[in-house]
Amino acid sequence: MSEFDLLSTAADGMSVQRTLLDVAARNVAAAQASTPQHPYPRLVARFASADPADAFLDVPGETEDADDGGARTAFAGTVRSGETADALTEMIAVLDAQRAYEANASVFDVGKKLAERTLDVGRL
Repeated sequence: MSEFDLLSTAADGMSVQRTLLDVAARNVAAAQASTPQHPYPRLVARFASADPADAFLDVPGETEDADDGGARTAFAGTVRSGETADALTEMIAVLDAQRAYEANASVFDVGKKLAERTLDVGRL
């Protein structure tokens, strides 16, 4: 594993968390607009490995396709979970995705500093 693999992994994690944040924000907006007569089904992000050699869990259900362009993990769309979107639950999901994004950004920063130090050592 090279220093650049760490950067790639952290960037993939940030991409996944950004997608989760987008889906949760969409659910929050829909929960506010839904009525008892017209409930909005909660969307759940579905990811698949971009490497065909890796196995991944196939989530059954109606999906909406999307392409997010992740290197190792591709956003495969959203699945309607059968639950009604709840604003409180979705706000918790937003906070969770935000914290995970920040954690991945910190890992990316550490990886960047590690790569810079490695280049500095190579110059000596």
